[in-house]
Amino acid sequence: MKNNLILSGLHLNLTDSLKSIVSEKMEKIFKHEERIIRARIELEHDSKSSSHENEYVAKGHLELKGKTITISVLSENIYKAVDDLVEKLDRGLRRRARLRRVKRKQSSLNHLPQAA
Repeated sequence: MKNNLILSGLHLNLTDSLKSIVSEKMEKIFKHEERIIRARIELEHDSKSSSHENEYVAKGHLELKGKTITISVLSENIYKAVDDLVEKLDRGLRRRARLRRVKRKQSSLNHLPQAA
């Protein structure tokens, strides 16, 4: 099955090298979680930022069954922003899996008969 990855750029030309780097890094995410319906990555260049001269914003939206994971990262380098975004998306997926596991264990403990 082909992974659904939507890559878009705001005020930024997406070069072939940038597209290939993003798709390579997102393969890691798709391998960790097969239940991802769609991943949307938005890369934005904000040259009018008051705090920094050039600032890049990378936003990631992972659509899964249930809640969507949405993460945003700011950086002065677009490649660093993509790296940080993929790391945070991976942490978000791990956190979601851990919480599901905890909920499953708690519900199974609640159904056990109490020893007298």
